Amino acid sequence: QVRLVESGGGLVQTGGSLRLSCAASGSIFSINVMGWYRQAPGKQRELVATISRSGSTNYVDSVKGRFTISGDNAKNTVYLQMNSLKAEDTAVYYCYCNAKRSSLIAANDYWGQGAQVTVSS
Repeated sequence: QVRLVESGGGLVQTGGSLRLSCAASGSIFSINVMGWYRQAPGKQRELVATISRSGSTNYVDSVKGRFTISGDNAKNTVYLQMNSLKAEDTAVYYCYCNAKRSSLIAANDYWGQGAQVTVSS
């Protein structure tokens, strides 16, 4: 199996910063994409940012210019630096990866358990 473990969530005031980390471990042959999704109360889960193995990044418009995603391929780890946080960024943030466990098996999606980020105004 592939296990994703997040860290770095917490409570911060509006305008503050937080950094999320996520490490993938287990039976991993290769990782295609890692990233972050979030789900606020009463809302659907939405993509926040992703980064491919080659380093290509993608962001939802609402976080562009404030959040930065980065990764360490050697450590199978992804980070999300969140600056200028707003109340509307409050959500559970889920780490995500698309990975192959073997060269003979198709890639699957894997999810972490989630990290709460609360931005107080």
